[in-house]
Amino acid sequence: MVDVEDILRKHGARIEKQIKTSEIKNADYSQEYIRFKGEMFSELTHYERWCNSLGNILKLRVAEKDQEKIKRNLDIAHIDVEPWKPMALSVMVFLSVFLLGLIISVSVALIKGNLGNFPFLFFFLMVVLALFLFYFVNGYPSRLANKWRLKASSQMVPAILYIVIYMRHTPNLEKAIAFASEHMQPPLAFDFKKVFYNVSIGKFSTIKESLDNYLETWKDYSTEFIESFHLIESSLFEPSNERRITTLEKALQVVLDGVYDKMLKFTHTVKSPLTNVYMLGVVLPTLGLALLPLASAMIGDILKWHHVFILFNLIIPFFVFYLTDKIMMLRPGGYGETSLLERNPLYYKYKDKSSYFTTFLICLPFFIIGFLPLIFQYTPLPEAFGLQKDYAFSQLGLEIIGEEKIFDFVDTGNGSAGPFGVGALFLSMFVPLGLALFFSISFKARTKDLIVERENTRQLEKEFNNSLFQLGNRMGNGMPAELVFGRVAESSRGLKTEDFFRRVNYNIQRMGMSVEKAIFNPTRGAISYYPSDLIATSMRVLIESAKKGLNIAAISLMSISEYVKNIHKITSRLQDMLAEIVSDMKSNMVFLAPLLSGIVVGLASMITSILNKLNMPALGEAGAGGIGNLGTILQIFDLTKMIPPYYLQISIGIYLVQIIFILTSTLVTIDSGEDKLEKTNKTGINLRRGILLYFITALIATLALFILSSVVLGGLV
Repeated sequence: MVDVEDILRKHGARIEKQIKTSEIKNADYSQEYIRFKGEMFSELTHYERWCNSLGNILKLRVAEKDQEKIKRNLDIAHIDVEPWKPMALSVMVFLSVFLLGLIISVSVALIKGNLGNFPFLFFFLMVVLALFLFYFVNGYPSRLANKWRLKASSQMVPAILYIVIYMRHTPNLEKAIAFASEHMQPPLAFDFKKVFYNVSIGKFSTIKESLDNYLETWKDYSTEFIESFHLIESSLFEPSNERRITTLEKALQVVLDGVYDKMLKFTHTVKSPLTNVYMLGVVLPTLGLALLPLASAMIGDILKWHHVFILFNLIIPFFVFYLTDKIMMLRPGGYGETSLLERNPLYYKYKDKSSYFTTFLICLPFFIIGFLPLIFQYTPLPEAFGLQKDYAFSQLGLEIIGEEKIFDFVDTGNGSAGPFGVGALFLSMFVPLGLALFFSISFKARTKDLIVERENTRQLEKEFNNSLFQLGNRMGNGMPAELVFGRVAESSRGLKTEDFFRRVNYNIQRMGMSVEKAIFNPTRGAISYYPSDLIATSMRVLIESAKKGLNIAAISLMSISEYVKNIHKITSRLQDMLAEIVSDMKSNMVFLAPLLSGIVVGLASMITSILNKLNMPALGEAGAGGIGNLGTILQIFDLTKMIPPYYLQISIGIYLVQIIFILTSTLVTIDSGEDKLEKTNKTGINLRRGILLYFITALIATLALFILSSVVLGGLV
């Protein structure tokens, strides 16, 4: 009896030879899935280890509804843990932080010998931190699943494009998915390998069953992706080749339209939340700063400088980050992301952290200058160099200012308060300036060369549509792929496409490389100098379709050209719609907020200078017998109980640095997707502009208002 498998093997080999299907690497997808997961997604494996260790201490019963939801998120994020373990981990984290805060607070009270010294503020903050960590860790599976969806959804259009282009000439769904998984970047390539993995382990009997099960994970997030795959599957049953190709092209158009509609909706919904975040997290706190100097003078026993530091450098930045992060999680993927950046020859400069040490040495003098008042007051260094702890301006030859001290620490009997002097305030401005320059200089050193390459790549992407059309025409006329790059380079003089195609042509003609190696060689490939998913996708399709013949390659390039045209149209339209809000927030972040903050610092200096010159407690004692309770009222304005402008200015400056970091990251994500290079570069630029404006404004405002108060009060005092 003839074995059925022998017949299938014999005729399968003959059919394969006739249709000249390219070799798809016969990978062991089960092993590749496991290896890929360990290498590419360490964040997930770390979370799995925490769940399997700390989450195993408590075993909690989870409601069936919640268990299904957690299980779904774990499956989407490819996390191999039981659904109850994330909940147990969140409880353990809450208990750990809560008990740590309680132990530290009780220990402080016992060391001071009185339970009245219990640090209620610290304990309250630790309880808030424990509650937040419980909420955060408990929702982490959902966060990872959403992060996975965002990254994967940005690759949906290229994935459908790969499959459609492959199936135009080879109607084999399994090989098309394998082709896409080999040439795409994770995580969507990882998902496609998981489709094969589920068949390898026997979970499903066919690729179609496994694929349909995978598509179920997108039913609440991206119906256009599911519809595209269903159209691709239905194309296999079309009776004619023309109808099959039409169905495949419809599948690509469906996913393109879906991406555009989602991003269009996002641009409409994101404006109001971002405006609210900016008003609540930037404008209102900045205006509230104007009340702090006077408020600290009136309620000095209650409001201390460390309260301001906690509020403006911990609570408000965290609040702004949390709200903007929630908004960014709503952003659908689809464009802007690139994962080929690390292949650029200049990428080592971006990864090199040695610039931080050099920049720190450059900025160290700024920090030393900023902390000089504390160094003079609380260290023995001044005496070691034969200096006083403080000097009056008259001792430095500035008799016009009078006997006012530069640092002006005030003895309270239980120690010293301050510094209240305008000189200390001037010096404190170098602390946020040094901090901003540290990040700005180091970020510029890491990105200045690579960002130029990025701009060249973007310019190439803009020109690539016409170049693809030329490639398709010439290959359609019978010119082989090995010669076509040189011809197109000649007709593209003065454009970025000329350099790209000349690199490819040089590798082919002089280095003896194949077309694939000339483009994708890890060291000399042309794509390494222009890291773009769009260009990489186009060239992959060119190489694959050229194996079927020049006519098929020409048709594929025409399809790619139309795809590139649609992507450019979508991107330009979305950027136009977002331009207004992006421009407003950027101008407010680097202009309005630093300007208001600088003026607030000047007001704080003026109020402190007035109270210092008038000596309110002394005036109160002098007028106590004359006007009712005037003495009691004036004693409210006790200089020693005020927040020193020195600490207030440092808190404001650090707050501005934090806000610029958070808002720059948000704006880049809105405009360009998850782009680390763009974030680093833009953050450095915005820090330099914003903090320099703040430094100059604070310096001028402080100097002007200090001189004004000195002149006005000179005669009275």
